[in-house]
Amino acid sequence: MGRIARVLTHSTILGYPRIGPRRELKRALEAYWDGRLGRADLDRVGADLRADTWRRLAALGLGSLPSNTFSEYDHVLDTAVLLDAVPERYRAAADSYVAMARGADGLPPLRMTKWFDTNYHYLVPEIGADTPLRLAGDKPIREVREARALGYETRPVLVGPVTFLLLSEPAPGSPSPLSRLDDAVDAYADLLAAIAAEGVQWVQLDEPALVTGVGVAEARRAYDRLGALTDRPKLLVASYFGELGEALPALAATGVEAIGLDLVRGGPVDPAALGGKTLVAGVVSGRDVWRTDLDAALYELSRYPDVVVSTSCSLLHVPYDLAAETDLDPALRERLAFADQKVAEVVALADRLARGGAGVAPVATPSPPTPASTMDSRAPYPERAASQAVHLGLPELPVTTIGSFPQTDELRAARAALAAGTLDKPGYERLIEAEIERVIRLQERLGIDVLVHGEPERNDMVQYFAEHLEGFATTRFGWVQSYGSRCTRPPIIHGDVRRAAPITVRWTRFAQSLTDRPVKGMLTGPVTIVAWSFVRRDIPLREVVTQVAEAVREEVRDLAAAGTSIIQVDEPALRELLPLRAERQDEYLGWAVAAYRHATSSAGDHTQIHTHLCYSNANEVVAAIDGLDADVTTIESARSGGRILGELDGFGRGLGPGVYDIHSPRVPGAEEVGDLLDAVLKVVPVERVWVNPDCGLKTRTYPQVEAALANLVTAARERRPRN
Repeated sequence: MGRIARVLTHSTILGYPRIGPRRELKRALEAYWDGRLGRADLDRVGADLRADTWRRLAALGLGSLPSNTFSEYDHVLDTAVLLDAVPERYRAAADSYVAMARGADGLPPLRMTKWFDTNYHYLVPEIGADTPLRLAGDKPIREVREARALGYETRPVLVGPVTFLLLSEPAPGSPSPLSRLDDAVDAYADLLAAIAAEGVQWVQLDEPALVTGVGVAEARRAYDRLGALTDRPKLLVASYFGELGEALPALAATGVEAIGLDLVRGGPVDPAALGGKTLVAGVVSGRDVWRTDLDAALYELSRYPDVVVSTSCSLLHVPYDLAAETDLDPALRERLAFADQKVAEVVALADRLARGGAGVAPVATPSPPTPASTMDSRAPYPERAASQAVHLGLPELPVTTIGSFPQTDELRAARAALAAGTLDKPGYERLIEAEIERVIRLQERLGIDVLVHGEPERNDMVQYFAEHLEGFATTRFGWVQSYGSRCTRPPIIHGDVRRAAPITVRWTRFAQSLTDRPVKGMLTGPVTIVAWSFVRRDIPLREVVTQVAEAVREEVRDLAAAGTSIIQVDEPALRELLPLRAERQDEYLGWAVAAYRHATSSAGDHTQIHTHLCYSNANEVVAAIDGLDADVTTIESARSGGRILGELDGFGRGLGPGVYDIHSPRVPGAEEVGDLLDAVLKVVPVERVWVNPDCGLKTRTYPQVEAALANLVTAARERRPRN
């Protein structure tokens, strides 16, 4: 039995990773989905991971342990199920949870998008006027009981009602989900009463949506009601990813007992603004892997009379444990902290604060002046388009893919063998060449018009470039959940970024030698490389992006010089880095767009530049997408039912709204693809429309890919104008 943890003491965290230190949940989930693991065994893996988390946190000395931070797929989806907000079409599925997450036969999954400005994806709840909003589950209570059986008292963590509704979308023909606030609050009141009946002292309600500046009046209304309840635990309302702004006095005026603030991204607040509430002070960053300046953090903590030391947000966004990274340079390791090290920092700060420590005020360093954005330009689009049409000779409605093809077990084993020294480099390269030829021949057989080499040599669209650029470090076990069972290992940018040699030219040239059809060169854009890495903090983010943009520009130049006629430079994270506060967005978009245009400016006018964006509400940055000045833009559209199409009136370049949702194992039929394509053709002239999946194919199997792409080709050919 573990020791009993007090429930809101001087140290806590807002959440913890849940995929498993060695991705145990990923493997169990995929085995369950494939029918190789039963429900009971999957449940056992989840229970073991939860128990291990509580033991780890208690052993590190954390005072208050969170629960209900574990999820089999996504915590927002968990909340929808908890509140019975399940669209009717999923209720007859054998497993409605899996159907909403991954789809089922004839049933597309819920839309998926980014969790604020992170690379985590959540499932978007669908709320209609008649959608039930009532307590329909007991997951938070079951986890409280699990922890108690091990000897731990915990604080359940819930997505708050305002954030839940703001992150939802209306069912067709329905008003804003916020119109259901009273119903949602009723459900939360019932949930709080049920939790209180278990003897739980505190509950955490996460309201990160409030840092965007919206939902303030609704939050005041919701927490006036919840705070006035007599049959409830004490309430910690936690915000993160920025300053709470006008929502802070609104919450402080309610009956909640504690407020969590992100003091890393949001900065300090006037203690008087808390209205006497306990401050759960997020002074240890949950968004990066750098050690905390403990003296500066302690100085900030000492300003508040009633304070609990915490992380700025959930540690979901960082790897588990730095101790596993024995291959990192020792000098770099000294600068780093992963989840367990950050928990230790929280505990150390709480101990020093309890002993009366006051810390040391940080030395202010002046920010460098922000230079005005200047745009690199190629010839105007109409001139480029005419040149490219002659050079490429493509049919109308050309079919292509986004870049990657399935990453097979054989490819992963080959990379592991190369790293272990059991496969030499020539042998590895022969395997990569064979896989590239397989991909080229498959695309030719299917009738794809613009081919890709399939990226078999790449472990990840960012990590691969990080391994070939100076200024980056990569990890062996630094996995972070992206969505469901999907994990990434974000690289670490710790120094100035430079390209020492060409990175992709060899494989692109080889692929092109196998076919007469054009083969795209595939690159990741500067904003995305930086967004999906842990970034150094000693220089402005804009400067880091500029360094990466120069490296990408050199790669574009060398690909074009090697005869590559189409080069795709993906920027799926363009929307992701968008500041959450509207007043700061224009400045960011100015320099982000300028960086992309610089990265692609070394291409000649006859070289067609493609870009790709996915799963990040691209409709919010349509003007910026236009500003990228790419010749062809491919975007996610299939999973969202074409919702972005209404924003594209007047978009004057090539466009490929994805008509195949690759994040689901479903294979869409030619008729389904055709319906999506027809919707595109109502908005965009046929001569500018491309036909493509909405993302890379690396997570799918070859049988799924071959069937789906065959249907794309069929749908495109049926709609090509007949001369």
